[in-house]
Amino acid sequence: MGTQARPADGAMALAEMKEFAGFPAGTQRYIRRSLDIGLDRENAMVRWSRDMVEAASIRAQIRIYERLDTIRALVPDDSGLDAVEPFFAPLVIVSAFDLGQDRLPAFSAYRFLYERLIGAHVRPWLPGAFCAAAALPHLHPEKRRLLLQSISEAAATAPGWSSREPCFFPEWVEKVESLA
Repeated sequence: MGTQARPADGAMALAEMKEFAGFPAGTQRYIRRSLDIGLDRENAMVRWSRDMVEAASIRAQIRIYERLDTIRALVPDDSGLDAVEPFFAPLVIVSAFDLGQDRLPAFSAYRFLYERLIGAHVRPWLPGAFCAAAALPHLHPEKRRLLLQSISEAAATAPGWSSREPCFFPEWVEKVESLA
């Protein structure tokens, strides 16, 4: 017997679609590309590479995203510091790579991507990983300032997080020529 969608699932999917639609076009493209790589959905090189520079960026992203399986397996259930170290360092490295690509201009885009790459259970760790990655010296000081200012006090100090998995996973959409 199949699962039935609840009305709340549709409302949440719609809210997620609206959030995604609010991101700049370059951010939307990077999120879709990243999901193709991180979730092993499509051949990202074939689908997303427009030139040699982008091909090199995709190859680097594929290498960095090899850490995602380890990160997914190590998301701590609690805040015990012993469980944090093997999980948090790779999360910050992958996050630093993504922020360094200059396509995730704010915490909201980062959170949107990482909830889908890793799962809902990573939510409590995203503010810390984002702040750590955004503060690293590989980013221009002005970029660091903008990224760190993009995280709201509510996101940084949330007393709890939803365990609901994301509903909407954006994908490549072929352009269709309209007939006049």
